[in-house]
Amino acid sequence: MKLLPLLLLAGIATAGAETLGEVDTAFKLIGPDHKIVVEVYDDPKVQGVSCFVSRAKTGGISGAIGLAEDKAEASIACRQVGPIAIAEPLKRQEEVFSARLSLVFKKLRIVRMVDEKRHTLVYLTYSDRLIDGSPKNSVTAVPVDKVVPIPLK
Repeated sequence: MKLLPLLLLAGIATAGAETLGEVDTAFKLIGPDHKIVVEVYDDPKVQGVSCFVSRAKTGGISGAIGLAEDKAEASIACRQVGPIAIAEPLKRQEEVFSARLSLVFKKLRIVRMVDEKRHTLVYLTYSDRLIDGSPKNSVTAVPVDKVVPIPLK
């Protein structure tokens, strides 16, 4: 029963994400199929910006019980979905979301960077491991209207 708390942690790995949909990519006779899931994250510090992330989700028996390691590939598109408002100063570079891709070792990360010169918020997604990460990444940018200040720390 020592495994139960770890399985519960794996189940809440994408807290804050809303799953929009998924498509099957490979049939598995036992357990769920391999999939691509599309999730949306609202930037917690920038009202009016949401990030849409597609990523692989491993199926089969190990995927069903939370022991599978998902692939490192992910794609991101962040968009202005309403009026942009920034209530508190932002760091020039800050991790805004992360989700576990394996029980212990791998995480999907989303980092926000502020491009002052172009008055733009840049979002990068990548995965890392305890020992060796992946160079696979995806980047997107959201221009902010010049009348909206981007306060920095």
